[in-house]
Amino acid sequence: MSWRVANTCAERKFGSATRKQIIMFLADKASDDGSGIWCSKGTIQRHTELGETTVKRAMRAFLKEGILVETGSRTCKNGFTVVYRIDQAKVEALESTLEPEIETGATVTPKPS
Repeated sequence: MSWRVANTCAERKFGSATRKQIIMFLADKASDDGSGIWCSKGTIQRHTELGETTVKRAMRAFLKEGILVETGSRTCKNGFTVVYRIDQAKVEALESTLEPEIETGATVTPKPS
């Protein structure tokens, strides 16, 4: 698990609560460089409580957008599962959820007593 990847993802907008939930689950499984994610779509579905089609659609979109990258495969009880990496540069390029620091220009002048 990588707090760094999870924090980066948490501070970005992914377009929907569903997409955010999936990327946060994947970030929780990633190494510090975003690699080594090898959970099946069925596992993602069970842990996020989202529908199979919803998970598949979001994963395809992340791959198309370059947010997720396939890096190989790994054997499992059902044959194999794809190994992914979160492209942190793509994530960091997304809009931030943090409030911008805005200078208001307001100053407080003490009243004379």
